[in-house]
Amino acid sequence: MSFSLAIVGRPNVGKSTLFNRLVGKRLALVDDQPGVTRDLREGAARLGDLRFTVIDTAGLEEATDESLQGRMRRLTERAVDMADICLFMIDARAGVTPTDEIFAEILRKRAAHVILAANKGEGSAADAGVIEAWSLGLGEPLRLSAEHGEGMADLLSMLMPLADGFEERAKEEAAETDVDVDEDATDSYRLPTKQKPLQVAVVGRPNAGKSTLINKILGEDRLLTGPEAGITRDAISLQIDWQGTPMRVFDTAGMRKKAKVQDKVEKLSVSDGLRAVKFAEVVVVLLDAAIPFEQQDLRIADLAEREGRAVVVAVNKWDVEDEKQQKLAHLKEAFERLLPQLRGAPLITVSAKTGRGLDRLHEAVMRAHEVWNRRVTTAQLNRWLAGMVEAHPPPAPGGRRIKLRYMTQTKTRPPGFVVMCSHPDKLPESYSRYLVNALRLDFDMPGTPIRLHMRSQADKNPYKNRKKSTPSRLKKHL
Repeated sequence: MSFSLAIVGRPNVGKSTLFNRLVGKRLALVDDQPGVTRDLREGAARLGDLRFTVIDTAGLEEATDESLQGRMRRLTERAVDMADICLFMIDARAGVTPTDEIFAEILRKRAAHVILAANKGEGSAADAGVIEAWSLGLGEPLRLSAEHGEGMADLLSMLMPLADGFEERAKEEAAETDVDVDEDATDSYRLPTKQKPLQVAVVGRPNAGKSTLINKILGEDRLLTGPEAGITRDAISLQIDWQGTPMRVFDTAGMRKKAKVQDKVEKLSVSDGLRAVKFAEVVVVLLDAAIPFEQQDLRIADLAEREGRAVVVAVNKWDVEDEKQQKLAHLKEAFERLLPQLRGAPLITVSAKTGRGLDRLHEAVMRAHEVWNRRVTTAQLNRWLAGMVEAHPPPAPGGRRIKLRYMTQTKTRPPGFVVMCSHPDKLPESYSRYLVNALRLDFDMPGTPIRLHMRSQADKNPYKNRKKSTPSRLKKHL
């Protein structure tokens, strides 16, 4: 999904009808009664060749208090802030209302890209309303009918140039992953530069101290902090120079257990944090020393590993810990036991409040990034593989021994390897784990995700699939 589009407007102008048309399903309730939609609803939209995220919002009302309408308005304003593009919808048959004018003013200030849509635009009865929409100062109104599908081609033509810009942004910010290995290259590690800074996402549960940690690294209070959990709402990207290393750091919203996430703003915030993990090269999983390795911490670390990112585990609030040595031993034991897939990943104790441990955290991030880029030559791998097979031969299911013939590295970021073998489908998962664990140890790749694939080597016998034919000298006697 290259960008997000929030549909906003007064109640009952047809936002949910357009949302359903874009996602191709009746996901949102539609009714003539105003105010049916109260929550934010996300969907995967498709329009022509474009794929994007569309957000259906509650109808904008003038209430700003703690009433239901006031809370709905704040929720919608939050969607406006988070979306890349806002589609402001009015009712062409009703014309421009004072409420439309108020919210047009809000959008001019808060949204970078606004598309003005005059819905219910079919027929001559909507002509006056479409002309009146020019007065909102948001450019040429898009005439459409969400119910009948009219104007979708015009919407596509307005989104296309904006989508190209967001696609370029995504390419610039996206982490370079799964890089093919060039056998002729002598050095695989690329030092971060200002043009290509090291991408680091700081993730964890609410109130673990993520924003405080980044403020301490910056040396200034750039991010809002406080004792309340959940202050950070969306993933904030900051360009920094940390001890001479150019970095782009993503401060993310706290991720709670899915069952506890009831607030729709928090749901958007968590999804934004998950996107930050995909944009990162190194993920710093920040734990609270008082309650480390909660179930959600394990899920977050596992997500980063499955996405193929280098992981550093940092334990915050170490300054208030009394029994430091005993606690550290307990943390290391729990880490090895609960996250075996990240065996060897750095575990750093820090204090975001005092700044202690930040030097070691920087070293761990740089080390994790270097290991993530690690390259091993084919000659080294095959000598190593021969020794591994000799020490512990693969099993022989059904009496037929599996032969491991050849091994090479195909990718870095994270390291990826291929072993050519006979009967790869019969090789047990335990043997693959045996090889991966040894790769980590013997080639100094602690903690980084390692991808190991078993492939069948094609039989090179040219006569294998040829039909048997009768020799010509025997044909005379038949």
